[in-house]
Amino acid sequence: KAAMQVLTDGNYIEQVKNKEAILLKELQHPRIKNIHTAGLWAALEFEDFNTNHKVIQQCISNGLITDWFLFAPECLRIAPPLTITNAELTEACRRIVFCIEKALA
Repeated sequence: KAAMQVLTDGNYIEQVKNKEAILLKELQHPRIKNIHTAGLWAALEFEDFNTNHKVIQQCISNGLITDWFLFAPECLRIAPPLTITNAELTEACRRIVFCIEKALA
C-alpha cells in the first residue's frame, strides 16, 4: 500500500509517460513490425522468432539484458527500471537499434 501511495502522490505517472514517449520515438527501424507499450514495458515485434533471436543475441553481446515472450516469441522484451534516466533510456534505445542493424545486416 505504501509503495502505491508513493507512486500516485509523486509525478511518477507523468515521468513514465514521458519515458514511454522516448521509447516510441527512439525505437524506429524498418525491421520492427510493431511496437507495443504499456508505460516502460515494451515489446518490439519482428517478422519471426529467428529474426528476434538474432537481435536478442546481439543485444546481449552489447551489454543489454533482454529476452522474448513465451506467448509471443517474435517480440523482444524491454522492461527498464522506473528509475532509469531519460539519457540512459535514450542510450539504451539507440543501442537496441544499433543491434538490430548489426544482427540483420
